[in-house]
Formats: sequence, structure tokens, C-alpha cells
Amino acid sequence: MSIVKDMALAESGVKKINWVRDFMPALGGIEERFVKEQPFKGLTVAVSVHLEAKTANLAYVMAKGGADVYLTGSNPLSTQDDVAAGAASLGLNVFGIHGVSMEEYEELLIETLKCRPHIVIDDGGDLIDLLAGKCARYADRLIGGCEETTTGILRLRAREKAGTLPCPMMAVNDAKAKHYYDNKYGTGQSVWESIMHTTNLIVAGKTVVVAGYGWCGKGVAMRAAGMGANVIVTEVDPFMALDATMNGFRVMTMDEAAALGDIFVTVTGCSDVIVKRHYEKMKNNAFVTNAGHFDCEANIADLRAMAVSAQERRGNIVGYTLPDGRVINVIAEGRLVNLASGNGHPAEIMDMSFAVQALAAEWLVKNQGLEKKLYNVPESIDDEIGRVKLAAMGITIDTLTEAQKAYLGRE
Repeated sequence: MSIVKDMALAESGVKKINWVRDFMPALGGIEERFVKEQPFKGLTVAVSVHLEAKTANLAYVMAKGGADVYLTGSNPLSTQDDVAAGAASLGLNVFGIHGVSMEEYEELLIETLKCRPHIVIDDGGDLIDLLAGKCARYADRLIGGCEETTTGILRLRAREKAGTLPCPMMAVNDAKAKHYYDNKYGTGQSVWESIMHTTNLIVAGKTVVVAGYGWCGKGVAMRAAGMGANVIVTEVDPFMALDATMNGFRVMTMDEAAALGDIFVTVTGCSDVIVKRHYEKMKNNAFVTNAGHFDCEANIADLRAMAVSAQERRGNIVGYTLPDGRVINVIAEGRLVNLASGNGHPAEIMDMSFAVQALAAEWLVKNQGLEKKLYNVPESIDDEIGRVKLAAMGITIDTLTEAQKAYLGRE
């Protein structure tokens, strides 16, 4: 059973899935082993990640490993209807439609969870939030879950502290293969691809304000500077602010930066980073974008309340006209710009992140009975994925001699 917009779109979706499969060699190697070993035989896996081709490939690999897979999106605007149909045609249970309301989005999540999953692969924490609350009746078979993104990890840590985690969870976002590679290089490239494609404007010479200098913010700032932008970073963490300074970026408060920026990119995982007092200072035709998981980082409700009118100026760009005539442009409704207004991270990037997801889920199956806590991905999984990826790229590295291992105290 699936709920998708139109199964007639399946051919286009399958083409997209097959394309990315050719550029995800690490996950492909895991798939070969999963086919032989069937680590998920007899188990049900619920996947809530941005429903596009790379995610469909992860779900397909889990199915090839024996799982009964139920796939849904993690954001109403990032689901691609042809990919949803294509995944359904490949035998997956798919619940995803682009552009639904938040109420309809939650209904699709609930439909997905009715499978009573053993393993959950989450992106942002919505499935776990439901399983700990209104969908607790579907959590009776849970072995554990894996969380993909920074925002989700923050929500899980809060639940862990409160003692309300419904199952053991793997912090996939904190794995080296995820934050070194995906968050920095994937976000850095895909955010600017999406902004440039959506606006058809130049980046060089503009002042870019990056809110948050974690791994994602580092990537966004680095790529902006590489294209000739003048980059300002805003932060609340003193050491992240120092790091940005040492990398040559100007650091200041958002109150100071608001009047200077041409393009604002929020990458914090927090809410209300840009609010009314900031919009009051912004230049005419400034752009506000968000690269965090949820659409609360830039408070668009504040801007909407200030505006005398709003109009679609270009696909995925709404211009809000303020009483003094200034226009503030919002891309993709303030939702995750690289997916709501683009194709997400490159396939080669998601190859590593989703390889972590697959191996972390397998680790949970092999280590059942864990406490309901948040666990780091074992270093052995990270190292395995790194070496597989290097091999696929034709790169070799040194290895420690036995004497060097002894010197370092390693076995």
C-alpha cells in the first residue's frame, strides 16, 4: 500500500533513482553484502528522510537486506512526487506527496508508523516525536532508531534528558562521515546551487550573512567566500565565533549584520534567529533563506505581519513589501532551501551519510536490548565507510606499522 500523488510519474522517478545509484558506491557495496546476509529479514523499517532519489536508494538497499520498508518524507516541500511513485513501483511502501499542509504531512507520518516498525530512520525527529506521543501504540516492536540531522539530535538530547526516548537512538549526524563530509561539503554546495538556481543572481561581491558556524555553517560560509562573497558570521558559541574569525570572516551580532546583508542563510537548528527587529533594518531586495531543518529559524510570520503586500516574484521566491517600500525576498517559504528549492546534497555526499544509516541500523539489530539512550556511531563503522569511499575514488593512504600502533597504544 502506498499514498503518492500519481503513479504515472513512476518512470521519471525510477530514472532518478537509477542515476544516483551509479554514484553511490559505498552504499552499493553494503547492498551487495546485505543481499547475501539479509540482516533485516523479518523486520519492518520506517524511513522519514527528505523523499528524493538518494533517500529512495537507501530505502531500496534496506529492502534488499530483507526489510519491509515504509518510506515517507521529512518536510512537505522536499518530497519529489515522481521519486515517491518510482519508489512505490520498486516495491516499497511509500507515503509522500509534495506540498501538503502540515496537518496532511503529519497524517502521512502516522500512516507510515502504522506498520509498527522495528527500526526507525529519522531526519529531524518527527517520527520519534510521534512514537513517544500520539503514536505510542505503534512503538511496541521498536528495537531502535537512527537520526540524520543536527536538529533531530537536539530534540533527541532533550528527550534523553527528560527520560522520554521511546527507544535507543544512534546519533548518525555526529558520525565523522556525516558531519565532516555531508554537513560541510554537501550543505556548502547544495545551498548555493539552490540559491543561485532560484534567483539567477551572482554571489560574488554580495555580503552574505551566515547564522551559525557549526559544520553546516562552515560549509556555507566557505563556499560563499570561494565565490567572491563578503561573509559575515553570527554565533552564540564563543569558540565557534573565534573559529570563524580565525578563518577570516567578520563576526558580529545579527542586530549588527541585519543592515549589511544581501543574502541571509540561517544554519543554527534554533528558532527566531531572524525576527521583526532584523527585518526592520534589512536592505531593499535582501534575500532570506534557511538551511536548517525546520522553518522556524527565520520568523516568516513576523515578516508577513509587517508587510503591506506579498507577491511571488519568481518560482519559489515571495517578496514581502514593507510600509516604506522595501522588499524582503524569502526563498522556499523559509524551509530547507537546498531541498525545498533544489535537489539536495550531491549523490556522492549522501552515499557516505546513508552508508552510515544502513550500518548503524544493522548495528542496532545486532545489539538489541540497549538502554533508551542516544548512542554514538561506533568508530569502526565510520572508518569502514571512509576506507570504502577512498577506494571508490582511487585514493590510497598510509597504514600504521605494528611499531607505530604500539607507540600510540593501539592494538
